[in-house]
Amino acid sequence: MVGMQRVERLNLALSAGAAAAGYALVSPLFAASLAAGAMIETLNFHHMLRAGERLFAGQPGDWNGGFARRFALLGLALGGALWIGAHPVGLLVGVSLIMPVAVLEAWRNRPPIDPNAPTLAPDDPGWEDWNPWLAREIEADHGDVEDDIAGAEDGDWR
Repeated sequence: MVGMQRVERLNLALSAGAAAAGYALVSPLFAASLAAGAMIETLNFHHMLRAGERLFAGQPGDWNGGFARRFALLGLALGGALWIGAHPVGLLVGVSLIMPVAVLEAWRNRPPIDPNAPTLAPDDPGWEDWNPWLAREIEADHGDVEDDIAGAEDGDWR
């Protein structure tokens, strides 16, 4: 298919495989619902990807309005599928298949590791000044929590 990104092709392959597995392992209704959810999700992702490309290319467009319209159409499509009798779990699985595809594609497109990048020695005391969970330096502690509680009880509200 012309114009499909690699992530879209991978999503199509995973969706087809999941629908085939759903047909073989659960039921035809489940597989059809999964395929319907995957189709809804694929169309939504395709338009979101194209809108993002236009946004980052600097082309004018209605980013917020497009998001709102796409979100409303997604809700209508899912509601319509449930109304005509789609299996809710199959529909949910189909709509959710983009997540593992996006994670896999992001992992495949990660930047290469530079072996010559500057690093700290393993025994450098600078490691103690960095919080890896917050990706910033650790702020200096101005006392223990017990001191703060004791000061508050004495009327010292710093």
